[in-house]
Amino acid sequence: MNGISKNLLIVEDDEGLQSQLRWCFDDFEVSIAGTREEAITHLRRNEPGVVLLDLGLPPDPGGTTEGFATLQEILRLTPETKVIVITGDNDRANAVKAIALGAYDFYQKPADPEILKLIVNRAYQVFELELENKRLQLNSHQSMPLDGIIANSASMLKACRTIEKIAPSDISTLLLGASGTGKELFAQAIHNLSNRSNKKLVAINCAAIPENLLESELFGYEKGAFTGAVKQTIGKFEMADGGTIFLDEIGDLPYELQAKLLRFLQERVIERVGGRKEIPIDARIICATHQNLAEHIKEGRFREDLFYRISEITINIPAVREREGDALLIAKAFLTRFNQEYGKSLRGFSPEAIQAIESYDWPGNVRELESKIKRAIIMTDGLLVESDDLDIDDTDSPDTPPLNLKQIREEAERKAILRALQHANQSISDTAKLLGITRPTLYSMFEKYDIHPKNQ
Repeated sequence: MNGISKNLLIVEDDEGLQSQLRWCFDDFEVSIAGTREEAITHLRRNEPGVVLLDLGLPPDPGGTTEGFATLQEILRLTPETKVIVITGDNDRANAVKAIALGAYDFYQKPADPEILKLIVNRAYQVFELELENKRLQLNSHQSMPLDGIIANSASMLKACRTIEKIAPSDISTLLLGASGTGKELFAQAIHNLSNRSNKKLVAINCAAIPENLLESELFGYEKGAFTGAVKQTIGKFEMADGGTIFLDEIGDLPYELQAKLLRFLQERVIERVGGRKEIPIDARIICATHQNLAEHIKEGRFREDLFYRISEITINIPAVREREGDALLIAKAFLTRFNQEYGKSLRGFSPEAIQAIESYDWPGNVRELESKIKRAIIMTDGLLVESDDLDIDDTDSPDTPPLNLKQIREEAERKAILRALQHANQSISDTAKLLGITRPTLYSMFEKYDIHPKNQ
């Protein structure tokens, strides 16, 4: 794990073995302890991921009492630490007892450095994996501003704050966003945070139901209203009475039905197909679409008066490509989820996979991201998801902004100079004034960034 030193604690009272073991692990930060007290001091101070523990410690160097006591105290203080016990030759009973007490593994003397290194490295990988999983779970909770919505970008956090503000009211809400951006999750969040959360949220996709069936699906029908109507059937609006109705893909609602929906929004009553009785309905309306309703209105395909009724509040849900940093955050959340679902223990993403996730445009948004991570979990053979496992065609993806602060600063400086030159009509003096620097400094920056003003 980047930025975290690999700490190993060796608990061994033999000074010769201490020295031998220390030099076995030159890629670890090694601490040495000869007694239980020293071991616990190092444990608290250095928080090692792995402890190599000899069971024969003073004041019982010939027995195992002190060693087992040390093992139990280590696991009580830091249960995530992987303890590998070193036992005497042919001392399998104590090795089994140590495992039963919670030790990660055991090794019998005499020590073979190469085998011992393999065991310690494997233990540390497991420690890192468990630590990363805990961190991901913590981040997933911290990065869920609304239930089910994973985000840390400014644009999504703004949308989530808007949801929190409007949810307690009954204001009609229009959710705008491309397919796969999570419009139904936002609708669910509004309902859950509203005073209607103890009632139903009834969702219907206006594009998924044939036009000739949609009216009866929404408003219900009376017995004998049409061929096959053998009994009275209530529609989605009646089902949602007291709760919330979510009309997804409202842009596909047939023009004839728009008038009936408008009447409901104005009068809060409906009539079943084939019926004459007005039925009062108390339901909040949330609509969503990926289409441009303004264009539909111009083309005569959507009623302008209905648009204003359903969009008392309009919330734009940004695409994944517009949510800086969220793609990787969402990918890690899916990794944790699919690890559990498929019984996998993948540690994370390789640097190349992270680059691919951050640079890809994600035209299918969260839905595509979920699909790609699921595929990767199934296809990956190693401990990390590789870029090839994601099956992303990133040939048309924009370059990912650098994370190096020096690069970011230099790019910003270069852009600022070019912009100032345009504003100053290529005048060196005016450009320097706009930037608040001297002419010699500006000339130095021209040279640094290979900029050639026309008036130079």
